[in-house]
Amino acid sequence: RRFRVPTSSTMVKFLKSNKVVVLLNGRYAGRKAVIVKNFDDGTSGRQYGHALVAGIATYPRKVIKKHSVKKQEKRSKVKAFIKVVNYNHLMPTRYN
Repeated sequence: RRFRVPTSSTMVKFLKSNKVVVLLNGRYAGRKAVIVKNFDDGTSGRQYGHALVAGIATYPRKVIKKHSVKKQEKRSKVKAFIKVVNYNHLMPTRYN
């Protein structure tokens, strides 16, 4: 007997909007992101399941009292990113 692989229509959709994920590959590997929009069945340009994610590229760093005001401002900056990512390169977390 052959094992039947479930199709995308029968599989449970757990990567939904507002789900927190960790990116596994590329420039933003290890960064946390939130799914903005998901494409379970793919599109004509990308024929695989993927998602539009937004996340934090640069987190704020530790600031101490002896740092100058300029250095405190520089270390307090947050940089965001938006990216389209294949589902294979996302690891979901339990957080919504």
